[in-house]
Amino acid sequence: MMPHSITYIIQATMSHQTMQEEGENIEAVLVTNDDKLASTIDRLGTVELANIFGFLSPEDILRARLNKKMIQAGKKTVVPMTEFVVDSVSKYDAMAVMTTALPNLQQIGISYLLEERHKYSNGDDPYERLAARTADLTTHNVEILSNFKWLRSLGICYKPLNGRYPFLFNFPLLQKLNTSGCCYLKWDLEMLAGLPQLKELYCDGNFGLTGNINRLSVLKD
Repeated sequence: MMPHSITYIIQATMSHQTMQEEGENIEAVLVTNDDKLASTIDRLGTVELANIFGFLSPEDILRARLNKKMIQAGKKTVVPMTEFVVDSVSKYDAMAVMTTALPNLQQIGISYLLEERHKYSNGDDPYERLAARTADLTTHNVEILSNFKWLRSLGICYKPLNGRYPFLFNFPLLQKLNTSGCCYLKWDLEMLAGLPQLKELYCDGNFGLTGNINRLSVLKD
């Protein structure tokens, strides 16, 4: 079933087009039946659908991809800045789908997984005691985040990661990075050079942080 949000937006688009083409008033158009709605979707191109998807949440866009045209539109959509936090296996699975279905995602958060006996993959040079203690847990590859090259806001909170993850510092459009509470995350301030558009940095509780504080000069005004 198509999300109500996209139905409303498409009806609004349809009302504009129909008023132009048929001279109908908007009240008559907004009570259009499902066949007319489907016909309007058929008339829209992938660019128009991508523009419509740009008003929806990531979850709604995934649910709205009902045919090949909509799937292609999703890949072109610049997903709006909407909070989406991966804190469960089901949300991790949704993120995995988004890496190819919605590659232009702009905002995402990573938190610890609520389910017991699940964790994110270790990075390079992890803290050995923690790595040994969690060795038997089901592992989920966090490096799939690197597919979101349009990211502008990335939050990694409540110590979900262990070790070094160089890919986290290779987002050319990223403007906000929050690693608060990531006491097992290892990184160096030199790595901020890979985030040329960064404006905001929150890193309290990062006990594995090293480097020269002068590197913070890379932050944009």
